[in-house]
Amino acid sequence: MIKVPHITSSTYLIKQLPTPTAFIDSNYNIVLTSNKWSTTFDRNLERSSSKNLFSVFPKLNQKWKTVLESCLKGQPQLMGVHQASDKNDNELWFEWTTAPWYDTHETIIGVIIQLNNVTDTINNELELKKKDVLLQQQAEITKIGRWEYDIINNQLTWCATTKAIHEVPPHFTPNIENALFHYKEGHSRNAISMALFEAQSKGKAWNNLKLQIITANGNEKWVKAGGKPIYNKGELVGLIGTFQDIHDQVEADTKFLDNEKLLRTLIDNLPVNVYIKDTESRKILVNKAECDYLGITDPNEILGKNDFELYSFASAEKSREEDLQVMRSLKSIISKEKVNVKKDGKETTFLSSKIPLIDNKGIAYGIVGISLDISQLKEKEDELRNIINIVSIQNKKLLNFAHIVSHNLRSHSANFSMLLNFLETEKDVEEKNKIMVMLNEASNNLLETLDNLNNVISINTNTNIEKKEVNLNDKIIDCNRNFATYLLNNNAQIKNNVPPNFMVKSVPTYLENILSNFITNAVKYKDPSRNSVITLSAIKNNNHSILTISDNGIGIDLKKYGKKLFGMYKTFHTNKDAKGIGLYITKNQIDAMNGKIEVKSEIGKGTEFKIFFNDKN
Repeated sequence: MIKVPHITSSTYLIKQLPTPTAFIDSNYNIVLTSNKWSTTFDRNLERSSSKNLFSVFPKLNQKWKTVLESCLKGQPQLMGVHQASDKNDNELWFEWTTAPWYDTHETIIGVIIQLNNVTDTINNELELKKKDVLLQQQAEITKIGRWEYDIINNQLTWCATTKAIHEVPPHFTPNIENALFHYKEGHSRNAISMALFEAQSKGKAWNNLKLQIITANGNEKWVKAGGKPIYNKGELVGLIGTFQDIHDQVEADTKFLDNEKLLRTLIDNLPVNVYIKDTESRKILVNKAECDYLGITDPNEILGKNDFELYSFASAEKSREEDLQVMRSLKSIISKEKVNVKKDGKETTFLSSKIPLIDNKGIAYGIVGISLDISQLKEKEDELRNIINIVSIQNKKLLNFAHIVSHNLRSHSANFSMLLNFLETEKDVEEKNKIMVMLNEASNNLLETLDNLNNVISINTNTNIEKKEVNLNDKIIDCNRNFATYLLNNNAQIKNNVPPNFMVKSVPTYLENILSNFITNAVKYKDPSRNSVITLSAIKNNNHSILTISDNGIGIDLKKYGKKLFGMYKTFHTNKDAKGIGLYITKNQIDAMNGKIEVKSEIGKGTEFKIFFNDKN
């Protein structure tokens, strides 16, 4: 730190300086001040201590450190005008000047700061500027008249503009009585009368009273009136004021409000969602349909909010990208199909249009959005597509069924015809008895075929099947009990891993048949080298209850038989009990319940069936 030289001999002279003066060291600490400085600023001499200049004057602009640094280098300059508070907290303006402070060796050890009080000058300049601004503003305003009322002489004066507004001739001499008479009777006349009374009795001014007058020509006009009292040595001597014709403005505002109300009525009654967003994708206007969709009654609940506050993050992110695309490219997006997901998870499909709002400089300042809810149409479309798919599947089934019926009944018919021909021509009684046994067996086969065909017809034509909540675990236990002897005789076992309270939506009789068929098939087609193990498990996933039935049997060659696996009378093994009807009926029952079935199999290792029960419909 620079050592401050001995300055006692000159202290007296410094104290007597006529202007506020301070000596500061190179660290901007105040070392010595004049009496004028102390009497101006110091409260208990607090600014005479070695405080830093910038802590004493916290409002002093920090960039002025550069000026002080220049002065310390021997380059003094004017710091400028700065406002500071005196010891009585009065705000004063000072012009600051600087000079280097040299020691006896002509070395700069600090800065001398002198202040010149320019408060009056600054205030006069500010007042002058205010008057200039007021005059400029008044000059820019058209059709503003003036008036003045001399109370002592009871004389009212109107300027030419005020007379023109009242539609009176230039030589017209107004007075208080006829001036008040021009105001429309009722609210307008009562309001101006009260304003005049309070101005004279209470010294109260009035501003921007919007009133109606009746002109000399009988025309109604909207005007804006203002006035204030004038005093001379505390005595009220008159009133002055302004008078403005605002009829066209009021008419325009009224028309605008009517148009706005009409437009709002139209927008609110449109059967589509309408909204306006700003550049930050915040909603600044919404119609009733948009409010209804978001489940609110007061638009203010969503105004100012963006999509991230109203929809899921994924939906909001896509919407924001579209908004930016429209505002950047200035090209509209018309009737784009999109899915919105609200915070509660509800999905809605819209045909959405977004149109850029463009200012006169060609820059987008927001977008107009129009969205048509087509969720019900999409549901109907999906239903129609499902119906078409079902009809197509049913047609294929019908053709296949007709072919099967034709083929099987023709086979039975040919067999009967051949046996009857043999019976007619055969003379030997023993041979006839053998033919009769064969005819009886053929009859039984025909009845079995008809019974199978009847089951298939019943499944595919029963449109009133009723699904119920069924405990899957209970049904498996019942099935295990019913087939206990059959399982024991075939060294087979069931591993039931289904949770105790696992419920599925199913036709109870169909579920029993499905379980019976898959379990008996697993035993029927077991691997002769090992005991049969049938494992059942179940899970819930995407509106489906999924039952998995796996075995360790001989397996199926799916590459060879996969497409024919669920066909009628299709067999894939040499097992003499295979008839090819069980899987066909089971598949039809699962289809009838709007479910599906999947299969995995490997020769020599076993087969796994997944049955999907539709929990939704």
